[in-house]
Amino acid sequence: MNKTVVLISDYGAGDPSFTEVILKLRALLPDVYFIPHATPPFSTINTGFWINQIALESGIAHTYIYSNTAPRKENPHAQKENDGEKLMYVKLTNGFEIMAVNAGYVFSFVKPFIKEFYYVNVNNNGSQFRSRDNYPMVVAKMVKENISFLDKKEEKSIIPDYPDNMIASIDGYGNIKTTIRKSKVSFKFGETVTITINNKTLSAIYSDGIFNAENSILVVAPGSSGYDDRFIEIVFLGGSAAKLFDNPIVETPFILQKTK
Repeated sequence: MNKTVVLISDYGAGDPSFTEVILKLRALLPDVYFIPHATPPFSTINTGFWINQIALESGIAHTYIYSNTAPRKENPHAQKENDGEKLMYVKLTNGFEIMAVNAGYVFSFVKPFIKEFYYVNVNNNGSQFRSRDNYPMVVAKMVKENISFLDKKEEKSIIPDYPDNMIASIDGYGNIKTTIRKSKVSFKFGETVTITINNKTLSAIYSDGIFNAENSILVVAPGSSGYDDRFIEIVFLGGSAAKLFDNPIVETPFILQKTK
């Protein structure tokens, strides 16, 4: 079976950087299929959210993730030779393998499922475009099952827990995917709740599904992401929830509470 690499990065949708990186990878892995996946600039929440959703999908053998969302906030000072956050390798309990820059919350969503966690033996400086110039060679080794790229082992305890009060993703319909899971809310289906985003507070119905309400109703419900413990979504049926809240960006915090 042919192998697949999902390239998750904050280059920007349609950015030529995706083309450059994929061409470099294709030279090393000519028989591998590549899927580019754009995330918002510097958003490790969004990157980590989608790493989790893709990596925990069942029945996708021979698929890997290579991720490069690197805000380079590890060191607040000037970074000599374009140094930045380190490239790490993860193997999950389901066998899925990920190579990603360890920045912010990139690994936070899959943290409970991490079986192996290693630094990658690669130069993390010397180029402002490390994902093209430095990293493809070790990504190719991962896909070819050549473990010579493994460096020092690390404990997953260094990975921060993700916050459960942020916007994780906004889809093309304006549905707002959040970082709070169904198990963390105590509302009853049918109850009225309030949501505050961008200092704007609106009422919504807490439902058991985003379509289990009439059109033009703001709904809060377990969404399509998160598997056994779904992430809560905010949906405006027949319209855009994001527009209702003045188009927030990912990583915007929100407040969700029962109407008093």
